[in-house]
Amino acid sequence: MVARHDLATDPRLQEDLLQARRGTAFFARKLNELSDAELDGGTLLPDWTRRHVVAHVGYNARAIARLVEWAATGVETPMYPSAEARNHEIDFGATLSPIALRNLFDHSAVHLSVEWRDLPDLNWENEVRTAQGRTAPASETVWMRTREVWTHAVDLDNGATFNDIPAPVLERLLKDITGAWKTRGTDTGLLITVDDTELTFGDTAAADPTLITGTLPAVVEWATGRGSNGVNADGPLTQGTTPAAPKWI
Repeated sequence: MVARHDLATDPRLQEDLLQARRGTAFFARKLNELSDAELDGGTLLPDWTRRHVVAHVGYNARAIARLVEWAATGVETPMYPSAEARNHEIDFGATLSPIALRNLFDHSAVHLSVEWRDLPDLNWENEVRTAQGRTAPASETVWMRTREVWTHAVDLDNGATFNDIPAPVLERLLKDITGAWKTRGTDTGLLITVDDTELTFGDTAAADPTLITGTLPAVVEWATGRGSNGVNADGPLTQGTTPAAPKWI
């Protein structure tokens, strides 16, 4: 019998699922505030209209659902056949009629939520492979979706800001981003501190770092490459202005 509630019993995972679903609801709200004509408008992402963002978020849900199906069945079902196929899918999705584009988001979000709901406890540790080729437990799919829906709700550029994103999501996002920088070696000399907290990220071993400071939402906005409002920078990399954050993805 198909479950009518999440089969996952781990409290942390249940909380993560709730955060992902809240992010999905927030994205849906910002999308529903847009008229059909406004879907043609620009976003915070270069060369992407709101149509591209909605198509990406919709197809991303389908891709993540494939990973959950992989964890459930043991049959390998990659997120995408290739990076080129992913990009083509988004470009195609951006040409859909407004009603089809909205249905893509709605239906794919429900499908993913149901796949999560019906995944038994034991299967959450089954390993799957992300689009970047990284192996991770199926539980990682929840975070993968969480960061997509919250961040791209802001990218729609119709009123959402990083201040709307819950602090636990922002903290984990900043940890992810600075971790990616460290892996690539692009964080050299950059030290990030969050106002009124003990949170510190980046090159903590730098003798003369460039210090980036601000509130948590402001710092994450800068780290994701979405702007530098509310961020202060001081150090050798500034050259009189706030330096651009290293590439995240």
